[in-house]
Amino acid sequence: MEYTLIRSDRRTVSLEITPALSVLVRAPRRMGEAEVRRFVEAHAGWIERRLLRLREQAAAAPAPLSSAEVAALYAWAKAELPGRVAARAAAMGLAPAGITITHARTRFGSCSAKNRLSFSCFLMANPEDAIDYVIVHELAHIRHKNHGPDFWAAVGEVLPDYQQRRRRLSMPPVGPPR
Repeated sequence: MEYTLIRSDRRTVSLEITPALSVLVRAPRRMGEAEVRRFVEAHAGWIERRLLRLREQAAAAPAPLSSAEVAALYAWAKAELPGRVAARAAAMGLAPAGITITHARTRFGSCSAKNRLSFSCFLMANPEDAIDYVIVHELAHIRHKNHGPDFWAAVGEVLPDYQQRRRRLSMPPVGPPR
């Protein structure tokens, strides 16, 4: 199996499938070539399953969004999300330090250590109930900075059907990286 090897001052070895569907192995400098090869061979089944799933997703994916569509999502997010976050925050008895709208392509939202919430404009391409899930999820991080049982209990208290809402989330394709 072909792979690209990147050595660094790390302690563990890891596998990654890149967006170009190539296999990337990150390994410690001290790990021998044979040991790296054995690691890759031991995980060959996972690699093949992951590559197959990613190829199927790419074949079934809708056409990428145009720059005009992305700009429209961004404007909609800027107009819509602050009010929705404020309403949910008030209902949950929370107060975020601020809200930022980004063009993040790998996550819909985040909560900083200082309780500042960030949301990707691509969140707006999802159903309303899934958008509400992400808002509640990030607000729950103000009180619980991890994904432990208390965090999920807080999300479930507000959205008992959060698992179904979460499954409805998907990141739209947005063409080549900037």
